[in-house]
Order: sequence, then structure tokens, then C-alpha cells
Amino acid sequence: MLILAVDTATPAVTAGLVELEPAEPGPTPRITTVITKVTVDARAHNEVLTPQILACLAESGRSRSEIDAVVTGIGPGPFTGLRVGMATAAAFADALGVPVYGVCSLDAIAADTETYVADRAQDEPVELLVVTDARRREVYWARYRAEGRVEGPQVSKPADLDQGTANLIAGSASHVDYFDLPVLPVETPSPAGLVRCAARALLAGTPPEPLVPLYLRRPDAVEKSYAQVGR
Repeated sequence: MLILAVDTATPAVTAGLVELEPAEPGPTPRITTVITKVTVDARAHNEVLTPQILACLAESGRSRSEIDAVVTGIGPGPFTGLRVGMATAAAFADALGVPVYGVCSLDAIAADTETYVADRAQDEPVELLVVTDARRREVYWARYRAEGRVEGPQVSKPADLDQGTANLIAGSASHVDYFDLPVLPVETPSPAGLVRCAARALLAGTPPEPLVPLYLRRPDAVEKSYAQVGR
């Protein structure tokens, strides 16, 4: 299967094509990144995402008709950037007549740490903390153990987030240093990580759930009330 994967839940605008195949033998599917395009600019989501998708297709020599499904990060993330990625993913899926699957962007970061976590887990149980920039001097976060996500996603000020029994951290480079934990070199969701989170449903042909963004709080921009407008 050829999967288009996109994420705009962080300042990194990410698009890529990923090949997904069942594992033979074994339970773990084979995931191969065909091409990835990333632009780190928190204000450029709308301008660069679609051109990146088109560049992925052109440079890889693949056509739109080869895409079997779309996977998109659903956050948590800031309102405007997150909305751009999800709307673009839904539009491409609708135009191509293929399903679109939403996955938690923090889950995708955690999925990208699997190799590092597996090495560490040989010596001790691992609990991973993933944090990304929520602006307003806050972070989005979630905790992971071998069985998957065990807490979150939530939004908090770093000082209010108890690292608990976490012994590794991944995510935003400017926020992981708030915590006294070994840092894994995974900062944003990759196309492969996004697809890994949806792999079981993709391979089984399970109908996707409706796309619901994880904003976790109200948007920064709000409409004025009639009372405010009249002043």
C-alpha cells in the first residue's frame, strides 16, 4: 500500500509517502519511507504543505492514483496549523476517493522512538514522556510504556507537569530540557511514525473514525461578542 502521510501539529510541516506491507512472517508490518519533505516554520503550514505533497509525488515518480490511503496527525496542536493539515489531508483523500485516518501526533513521535526504547528496555522498564510546544509557555504531553499510551494527551505548564516515573523524553527540542531526563533524538512526527500508528487499521481495511482535532483548549482567536462590537 502507498500511503500519503501529513502532520502540521508542530512547527514542522511534514509530508511524505510511505509503503506499508504486511510482515511475512511475524506480526510487525513492513514500513518503508519513500520520500519525506519537512519545512520548519510555524507560520507556513498553509503555504508549503500542498506544494510539499506535490513535490513528494513528482520527485518519487509516483502518481496520485497510486495512493491507497491518507494518514494525518490530529494533534494536539495549535488551532490554525493543525486545521490546515487535517483539512488538506481530508481534501486529498476525498479527491482521490481513498480513506483518511487520523492519529495522535504524540503517538507518532513515540512510535519513532521504538528503536531507542527497545535498546534501553533490555536493561530496565521504560516510560517515555513526549512533549511538544503548546505555546503560552505550555506543553502538550503524553506518557508511554511498552503497552502504549498510558496517560494524556494533556496540556500543562512544564513546572506543573510531574515527570513521575518517566525515564526518557522525546519531542520539542526547546522543551525537553525543562525536564531532567535522557533525551531521545525524535522531535516531530515522521510520515513513517504516523503510518505505524494506523498500520493495523490500514492493513485490515477498517473504516476510519471521523477526523476530530485534539485542540485541548479553545483557539487563541475568538469572535467578538455583539456587546464588544458595539462599544
